[in-house]
Amino acid sequence: MEQGKSLVLLVTANNPQSQLFINYLHDQLDCPVSVVAPGTEWKGKDASPTVVLLDADHIDEATMQQWHVRAAEAGDMSLAAFNLRDEEHAVEVLSAMNLQGVFYRSDSLDMICKGLKILLEGNLWMSRTLMTRMIQFFRRQQLNSYRPVCGLTHRELEIIAMLGTGASNIEIADQLFVSEHTVKSHLYNIFRKIKVHNRLQAVNWARQNLGAPPPLVGRRQREASHQPPNGT
Repeated sequence: MEQGKSLVLLVTANNPQSQLFINYLHDQLDCPVSVVAPGTEWKGKDASPTVVLLDADHIDEATMQQWHVRAAEAGDMSLAAFNLRDEEHAVEVLSAMNLQGVFYRSDSLDMICKGLKILLEGNLWMSRTLMTRMIQFFRRQQLNSYRPVCGLTHRELEIIAMLGTGASNIEIADQLFVSEHTVKSHLYNIFRKIKVHNRLQAVNWARQNLGAPPPLVGRRQREASHQPPNGT
């Protein structure tokens, strides 16, 4: 990959400090570096982001999931998170979404630039210990996939996966074409079966036992999939 045709996109609060960071990266990487505020649609015309840096200090889980979906659709976009607290925080984020790079708050600017160059070449940037932990994590998920999961039904598994995307009861009902009351009933049964008391505990349980949630499918896509073919 030629770095001259690449673009690094920083998703964070746009302020003087982030602008200094962008200028530094541009000088060191010799490729365009842009910034977009969390929750703002990227409207780049000349290039698509090749590496997207998600600022964990300024991005909520729903926004991260949006970029997760976009990267999956693009196919040639690498996602990386920075300002992660420590390895435990990295494991938590990696269990919820697919990242190619991980940067910590303690990383120097030189280290971040080195990692970004590796990502721009299409490679991963994370420590061996972190990769080992994630391999062990996904092996556990694979084993769990071959046995019943606490008696959860297919519908309950769908709902608990959607909890991990940050979806509200109304959004879940909208996605599954059921009433909000039905969603609440399912959640009550889910909490009882997996022995948790709230949504956060359910999400943490799911990440440990089911793996990363699938990207949240938009209502229009689901409606389109339910439409009969033309002429029927």
